[in-house]
Amino acid sequence: MLLIPGILASRFTPQGDFESIATVTVGAGGSSQIDFSSISGSYQHLQIRGIIRGNNASAGADSMLIRFNTDSSSVYAIHRLYGTGSTVTADAFTGITDVSIGSLLRSGNTSSVFAGFVIDLLDYSNTNKFTTMRALSGWDANGSGEIWFQSGLWRNTAAVNAIRLLPGGSSTAFAQYSHFALYGIKG
Repeated sequence: MLLIPGILASRFTPQGDFESIATVTVGAGGSSQIDFSSISGSYQHLQIRGIIRGNNASAGADSMLIRFNTDSSSVYAIHRLYGTGSTVTADAFTGITDVSIGSLLRSGNTSSVFAGFVIDLLDYSNTNKFTTMRALSGWDANGSGEIWFQSGLWRNTAAVNAIRLLPGGSSTAFAQYSHFALYGIKG
């Protein structure tokens, strides 16, 4: 929150406020998917923030996947850049069934380490263009880890009113204490 001293503080109205829409914390036993539904079209943009782990018992990382409006057809695309501290990789994919969002740290890693992410859905309710997104994610386990920066596209002009997050790779569920928060950003 921005603090402004003196008399100006009484007249200051911040623009572009974030409004909490929903939060989910995964309980014991994990969760095979996270759904945000009935999303209002009254915001300019959406943002999802969280910390995540997968249930795969080996070390390493998988990916988190995102889909919109339960659409699992091959209408998604992605550009991404990621690195481990010693290698950097860039790639792109089109005609895929979901967008892969960075790191989903596996449960076989240090127990207190979760991957973090921030996803921005830009103009998600604009029906005159495809929905675009950008994401930043990563994790660090005392010198090992990875960082991801990517953009994604849903080739559909429908307004986004539902978001599904899924574990990818060899993880079949989000582990306990994974946390997801959806925010609306006012214009």
